[in-house]
Amino acid sequence: MSHPSVEHRRVLAAAVLGREPAAPSTGAEDGEPLRAVTGEIRDISPHLIVVETPEGGEERLIIAPWATAWHGGDTPPGDLPVGARVTMRALRDGRVVERIWADTIRLTGTIVSIDGRKDITVKLDCGPHRGRRTAIIPYRASGRLRVRHPQFEPGYLFDAIGVRKDGVSLALLPATSQPSHPAPPPPYTGMQPNISGTITWSDIFDAEERGAAYPMVEPSDAACPDAGMSCAGLPYLAIGSLLHVRNVCASRSASMPIVACGCVAGRFCDRCVQCGTSPRGRIAELAPASFVELGGELIDGCFNAQIGWG
Repeated sequence: MSHPSVEHRRVLAAAVLGREPAAPSTGAEDGEPLRAVTGEIRDISPHLIVVETPEGGEERLIIAPWATAWHGGDTPPGDLPVGARVTMRALRDGRVVERIWADTIRLTGTIVSIDGRKDITVKLDCGPHRGRRTAIIPYRASGRLRVRHPQFEPGYLFDAIGVRKDGVSLALLPATSQPSHPAPPPPYTGMQPNISGTITWSDIFDAEERGAAYPMVEPSDAACPDAGMSCAGLPYLAIGSLLHVRNVCASRSASMPIVACGCVAGRFCDRCVQCGTSPRGRIAELAPASFVELGGELIDGCFNAQIGWG
């Protein structure tokens, strides 16, 4: 028997609770709404970018004079290569691109093994839904990563941002500071009345997907032995529930569905320090498009957030 879709689950949950089913939404408390556009570059100049979308369509967007790009390092947008896969932040009404991330990936999990002296090979356990991944830390990036990831040892957590180049995953920047504890995190014995913590992003989502992976997914929904792990005092929620996320750094908020089990995020009992210091614990991982539309910077790795649900 097939499982109900995320949308169907949301409608069923609202009916059980006697509510009208709320719809996902995005809003800006300050400034105009942002739009995330994803695709593969087909043509690019300093002033215009043409991408093929995941559905096979074409998007033509103006590149703002102040726009910046990242492709393993800061680069002029017009220098990005044709064929690169990009996530772009655009001003919704003008279709003007102001930020581009090219071939950007995130490597999040528990270290299984470390090998090499100069260029380092890291094998990661990325959880039961994501399997194992292998990353290469180039020598030039190792010092920066070691400053914020001092424990390059099996059993410790690893979280880095990088690029995919010629089929190889290169870890280049620490996404956050490494938690001092090995996985799993210390247990939390109570529940916060107002949930604040760290929001991150993950590259496990489909290219244009919006939504969140949530650590405390109902065990019957998750089919995952690692579900229900968090030090943030989160309640259990079902797949399809709406999560209300507010980026307190950018004063932007959105309602989005929980579409996946976030058991890997639940292993981390760390903080985000993008604007002040968040309470400990990752409260959700977002699809890159959702993260960008809430004002997040992919290479920053996180933002301080508050969440609610409906």
